[in-house]
Amino acid sequence: MNLFFSILALTVILLYVSVIFYLLHTKKLYLKYALLWFLTGVTMIALILFPQLLQWFFTLCGFQVFSNGLFAVLVFFILLILLALTSIASRLNDANRKLIQTVALLEKRIRELEENLRD
Repeated sequence: MNLFFSILALTVILLYVSVIFYLLHTKKLYLKYALLWFLTGVTMIALILFPQLLQWFFTLCGFQVFSNGLFAVLVFFILLILLALTSIASRLNDANRKLIQTVALLEKRIRELEENLRD
């Protein structure tokens, strides 16, 4: 990997991490959700600074072509992020269902109390 590409990639990744810090600072992103994004940023920085780690890992896994291994790693990280987001969406869906049920019960109770007051 040539020096220009390494510096460019490192700059882009540092910009990526600074955007995550900005979103945390402005409270548009919670820390528990940002940890996965930080993990990917730190991993990318480590791989830019030490590209031989990636080559060693690809050799260990049996990849013949570097780009195939890189593609596999990218797909893995994308799947990891999708899994985390799906988990978050599932929890929010559960909380939303419980909230709707609670509101419906409270509305029913209010209607019953209003009917009792009229009688």
